[in-house]
Amino acid sequence: MAGGRLGPRVVLCILMAASAVPALAQQNEFPLDSELFLDARPMPGSKRIPNMEVGANGAMILEMWCNRVEGQLVVAGDTMTVVLGQPTDRSCRPDQAQRDTDLLAAMNAVTNWRRDGDDVIFAGAKTLRFKPATH
Repeated sequence: MAGGRLGPRVVLCILMAASAVPALAQQNEFPLDSELFLDARPMPGSKRIPNMEVGANGAMILEMWCNRVEGQLVVAGDTMTVVLGQPTDRSCRPDQAQRDTDLLAAMNAVTNWRRDGDDVIFAGAKTLRFKPATH
């Protein structure tokens, strides 16, 4: 008689464990085909925050404080290589240009990535935290 009650409990445990697998996999997979925003405040006089569109194949477009750059993210496990092209040459204020330069240097130095909840952390010489788009 006890065996009859154990069966449904085992099935329930298996179903609960199986439903957790996609969440665990998502924590270990880079969010390709998404839009990410740098965890930063806008510069005074602007509402702009750097953001990155990442395609399903890792192609990316990074809109910085003033300029924009296209590139490629190469992800293997928790290792990441960022390959950037030439940024645009827009007319920028000196403070915007300096922040663009700093962001490009940080992106070029990225060696690893990880998740922290929904956030995506790029690690290298400097740590960059990106948040997923909420729209």
